[in-house]
Amino acid sequence: MVKWTRFETLSFVIIIGAWVSIYYFLELDWFRIPWTPMALIGTAVAFVIGFQNNAVYGRIWEARKIWGGIVNTSRTFGVYVQDMVTDEHAKESVSNDSIKKEVKILTYRHIAWMTALRYAMRNKKQWETTSKHRTNTEWGIKPPEMKSTLVEELKLYLSDDDLKEVMNKDNHQTAILYLQSHHIRKLKDKGIIWEFSFLELEALIKELFTLQGQTERIKNFPYPRQYASLNHYFMWLLLLLLPMALVPQFMDIGKEIAVNYPLWGDIFIWFTIPIYTAVAWMFHTMERIGRTGENPFEGTSNDVPISTISRGIEIDLRQNLGEDKSKIPVQFPAEHGVQF
Repeated sequence: MVKWTRFETLSFVIIIGAWVSIYYFLELDWFRIPWTPMALIGTAVAFVIGFQNNAVYGRIWEARKIWGGIVNTSRTFGVYVQDMVTDEHAKESVSNDSIKKEVKILTYRHIAWMTALRYAMRNKKQWETTSKHRTNTEWGIKPPEMKSTLVEELKLYLSDDDLKEVMNKDNHQTAILYLQSHHIRKLKDKGIIWEFSFLELEALIKELFTLQGQTERIKNFPYPRQYASLNHYFMWLLLLLLPMALVPQFMDIGKEIAVNYPLWGDIFIWFTIPIYTAVAWMFHTMERIGRTGENPFEGTSNDVPISTISRGIEIDLRQNLGEDKSKIPVQFPAEHGVQF
C-alpha cells in the first residue's frame, strides 16, 4: 500500500511543505479558513467516498459471484457431457472411440468459450484508465490475455472450420455457444444424446448465456461517471483547502507553547506536515481504492482473477477427460503475488 501510493504521498508532502513555508516565513497567520466549512466539506467527501466504495464493492462481488457460477456450471457441463453422450439410444452403431471424440470436442469447445469470454473481458474500454497508472505499469506484469492473441489460444481447442466461423463473428463467445448448441442438437438427432439429456444440456447452454450476459453487463456499463468524477474533484478540493485551516491552527498552538518553550513553539507549525499528510493519504487512498475497483475485469492487481479461474476449470475438465497431466497446461503463475 505504501509503494502503491508513494507518488501521491510525496505530492501531499510537497503541498503542505509549501503552505507551511509560506505561513512560517511570510507570517500569513491572518490568511485562514474557519473549521466549520472545512468540517462540512470533509463530511460531504467522506459520505461520497463511502457511497462509491460500497457501490464498487458491489460490482466486484457480483463479478466474483458470476464467475463462481461459471465454475459450477462448467463442472456440471463436463460431467453431463461425459455421462449423457452415449450409444445407448443411437440409431446406428457408434464406436467407443467416436463417443470419446464427441465428448472431447464438446469439452474443448467449452474451454474455448471460457477463453473467448475472458479475452472479451480484458478488452480495454475508454473509461478503463487504472491500468495505465504508473504504479500499475512499473512492475511490467500483465494479464495472460495481453501476452498472446485470442486466435492463438482458440487454435488449441477448436477445429479450423469452427475457428473460422467464430472469428467471423463480432461476439466470439456467443458464436461458440451457438456452435455448441447446434452440435448437441445433431448428436440428439443421431440418438447419441437422449432427448431428455438434450434438454438438460440445452438448459446448461442457456445458463452459460445468462452468466455471459451478466459479466458483459458489468464490463460494458461503467460506474456512473457523474459520481466517480465529482467524488474525485470533491476530494481534491478538500485536500487543497485543508492547509488554510490546519496550518493556522498549528500556528496558534505554537504561540501558546512558545510562552514556556520558545523553541518548540517556534517550530511547532512544522508538525502540520505529518498530520496533513496522514489525513490526505487516508482520504485519497480510500477514493483511489474505489476508482481501482470500478472495473473488475480491467486487468489490474485488484481485479477478479478470471484468467486463473478459467485455467482452473480447464485443468479440472481435461483431467477428468483422462488426459495426461503433462499435456495439460499449468495454472498461470502469480507475479509479485498478483493473480489475474
